[in-house]
Amino acid sequence: MTDSISGERRSANMRAVRAKDTKPELIVRRLAHGMGYRYRLHDRSLPGTPDLVFRSRRSVIFVHGCFWHRHKGCERASEPRSNVGFWRPKLARNAARDKKQIRALGKRGWRTLVIWECETKEERPLVSRLRRFLGR
Repeated sequence: MTDSISGERRSANMRAVRAKDTKPELIVRRLAHGMGYRYRLHDRSLPGTPDLVFRSRRSVIFVHGCFWHRHKGCERASEPRSNVGFWRPKLARNAARDKKQIRALGKRGWRTLVIWECETKEERPLVSRLRRFLGR
């Protein structure tokens, strides 16, 4: 519990951020399903709770928000201007946790694809990436 007004506001804003069923995730799900691939959602038994799980292919897809997961070189991954002491370490932990989870999946024999929020804006290249990744 936070005493400060800004802390209370931050907590309320953080609760509004969705972890599941985001617009980029729904785009990827629609495309994968339309291509004939079937998957499970958010398998909590796997490291990182991947967004899409293709068990028969031992493959998973994470759909990451560019800001929250620090997409290098992306304009959406801008540096926060306020409360930098809070945001920099938090966002760095998110990126470190992502790397750790992908390594853990690899050690278990799972193939991983990360699709960034900005990559969901153009359908054709995204379909090609999905086909290359899942077509094996």
